This record gives sequence, C-alpha cells and structure tokens, in this order.
Amino acid sequence: MCGIVGIVDAGGVSFPLYYALYALQHRGQESTGISTFDRRPFVHKGRGLVAEVFDEQILGRLRGTVGIGHVRYPTTGANLPENIQPFNFVFREHTLSLAHNGNLVNTNALRTCYEQDGQIFCTTTDSEVIATIIAHEIRRSGSVEDAVGVAMQKLQGSYSVVLTLDDALYAFRDPLGIKPLCIGRTRSGYIVASESVAVDALNGTLLRDVAPGELVRVTENGITSTQLAISDRRAHCMFEFVYFARADSVIDGTLVYDARRKIGEELFLGAPMDADMVAPVPDSGTAYAIGYSQASGTPYLEGLMKNRYMGRTFIMPDQQMRENAVRIKLNPIKKHLENKSVVLIDDSVVRGTTSRRLIDIVRDAGARQVHLRVGSPPIVAPCYLGVDFPTRTELIASSRCTEEVKDLIHADSLYHVPLCKMVEAIGIDVGNLCTACLTGQYPVEVPGECCDARCVEFQKGSVQTRLDVE
Repeated sequence: MCGIVGIVDAGGVSFPLYYALYALQHRGQESTGISTFDRRPFVHKGRGLVAEVFDEQILGRLRGTVGIGHVRYPTTGANLPENIQPFNFVFREHTLSLAHNGNLVNTNALRTCYEQDGQIFCTTTDSEVIATIIAHEIRRSGSVEDAVGVAMQKLQGSYSVVLTLDDALYAFRDPLGIKPLCIGRTRSGYIVASESVAVDALNGTLLRDVAPGELVRVTENGITSTQLAISDRRAHCMFEFVYFARADSVIDGTLVYDARRKIGEELFLGAPMDADMVAPVPDSGTAYAIGYSQASGTPYLEGLMKNRYMGRTFIMPDQQMRENAVRIKLNPIKKHLENKSVVLIDDSVVRGTTSRRLIDIVRDAGARQVHLRVGSPPIVAPCYLGVDFPTRTELIASSRCTEEVKDLIHADSLYHVPLCKMVEAIGIDVGNLCTACLTGQYPVEVPGECCDARCVEFQKGSVQTRLDVE
C-alpha cells in the first residue's frame, strides 16, 4: 500500500519527484523520501506527508537528472526511521537506490538464507531483502538484468520496484502484475510511477503499463525493455479499482472512475430501493453514488462533508485512531438528511467499525432510514500481498452473513455488489484479478492458505527490444 515513482529529466528531478509523490500521497501517509544521483547520491526522507517532509530549500539540494521517490504505508516493517524508503547502498564505486510497493510472503526465509551467508540487515522491511538480492547479484554478474531475473525467481508475493544504479533508472513488476506500475513521457524526460495521476501531475503522456515480469531501463536516450518472466495469468489487485487507487487513474487499461461508476449502477440494479436521496461516503464512494443515481433516478446529494485536511482513515495503522478520526473527518449536513430515507454508498466494509459510526452519524443527523450499498463483495479473508487486512477475526464479514453484519453496523438494509458484477465493471477477466480477500484463493502460495497459482516461466536469453516512445 505504498506509492513509488522514478524520473529521468535533463532539467533536474527533485521538483518533478515532489509533485509526483504529492499526486500519490493517498497511497501512504506515514513517511516519504527522495533519492537522486549526480556523481554521488543525494537523499532526504522523513516521517510525515510529502509537503511536511520537503520544502524548496531541501529540494534544491537534491541534485541530479535521475531519481526515485516513495510514500509509505507499512504492511511489513515497523514505523521506524530506518524503514523509510528509498534505501541506498554503495558498493564497488556504484550507488544503488531502491523503492518498493507490495508485500513478499517469503521475507523471513530469504532473510534467514542471506543472514546465514553473512549478510547484515539494517531494517525490518521486505524491501531491503529485495535490494539485498539485487545488490548481491550485481556484485556477482555486473548485470542489472541478470540480478533482477534472479530476484524474480526468488521473490514470492507482490512487488513493483523502481531503482537507480548510478545514472540509470530501472523499474520492474512481479510476474502476476499484482501491484500497478506505469510509464509516461514528460516534456524533457520519462517517469515510472504507481499510478497515471503522477504522470498527469507533470503534464506528461501515459505511454503504457509496465508489463508483469518486465524490466525497463530508462535513460535520457529513451527506454529499453527486457521480459524476464512470463506467467499464463495475471493477478491485478481488485482493491486498487475498488478503493485504493485515485478515481482518475488509469490502471492496466481501466479508468478507475468508470469501473466504480458501473459498480454503482449494479448496486441499484441488484437491490433497488425507493429512497429520497443517494449519498456517498466521500471521496472513494463518490463515483459509485453517481452511478447509482444515474441508474435509479434517485437524487444525488451530499450527506457527509469531508475535512480535506484529514488523511485516509483506513490506512491509519491503529484501529482506535481510525475510529476517533471518523467524526473529525466527516461531518453530516443535517439539512440534507433530516427525515430522509438515505442510500449511503461506500467502497467496502472491512472491520465494520467505521461503517457503524458513519451510519450512526447519519441517523443522529435526522435520517429516517439508512440503507448501505457497498462497491465490493464482502471481504472475508486477509491480504498477504500489500493491503492491510491482517486477520480474519478483524474482518466483520469473515464469519457472519449479510443480515448479521447489517444488524451490527446499524443499517436498515445492506447490499454488496456481486463478485461477477464487480469483475464485469472493472473489465478484466476474473482469472486475471486477485480476489483473494473475497474468496480465500490466493494467486501465490501462502502457508496455511488455499492457492490457485499457476506456473511462472522465466525466459532464458530474453531479447532486449527498443520501445517506440515517440
């Protein structure tokens, strides 16, 4: 649940990296960092939001025409200063910087293996394990392509990675494409980022997604590509489309806003309700509510107003913090809600505590009825691949039917979009989506869990091809 960006720009990269990270702030609010290179590395990172960690003076000191950046939400590794990315290594007169979005499921085994060979780790993150493997293999072969190929053979889980080796930028994505990564062109360079909104922030042009299992190398002269791994399926994270990505992002060919709007239409068609108004839980519920309103003819009206200076409560690391933040973040518009039958639309119900508090707020503001409609099927299983669904006991729908959940969250009615309708709205075949949190079937082998993984083949002697980036 992090955001990554890498930029090559002849005019300097520190300010473009800042603007790109600002556009990706929704992907992580705990910490942020930038690493650039100009004959030597320049690094600045710290806890807090992008605008809190960087200022004009700091950015002015981050010299260079190549660099990477990161915004962090921790799913592996504690909230410690040493875990803030990017990570930087110096070896054999080379400088390697790396930033990672995703989550490995074999971190402990890999760490143990390298520790037995004498490797010392300075952080508690899986990202350092990735960097260690790549640096170790570069020392052996001298080739980034070979090093990343070895890493892909060893890593199990989700990973999108940007790294710099001296003045060259590299980016790669796991063979199942679980986490998003795209390539764009700017006026004087190139950008690789978690979401296309980072490209938009630089007034750039989205070229394409990084393909699963692909390694791209970016310099001022252009982009080259090597396909290092091939899988017979994809496993794009469905939660990116439902909640995590910004609605104006294009991910793996799908505009997130359109997917959410279509899901909103299905929420009405699947459970019609004669109500006075439809209201979103802002901001992630907005596109769903618009789709519902268009399909039903029910007036769209804001019932909750968001404090724009609050971050996302879902990605706060502590449950008590999430609950306390809800009322500060969302204030009811009483005049809109008084004596109304309200269809309230949210993207998902995870633990249920936030949903209950929201429904109570709307009801306390005078709503006569509150009917909750949800843009994802019930979340019943934990995510081991980078979204903070840690245990089944925390998931309200894991061991309860819809009627029981409805009563616990104080709704008059509750309806989730069916899995088949969600998949249809996203526009990616269900066989190429990761829906493990909805089904309990995981795309990679997780100890103690069911797995539907298929073979991932690694090409030998893959041919490097020049991309047409004009």
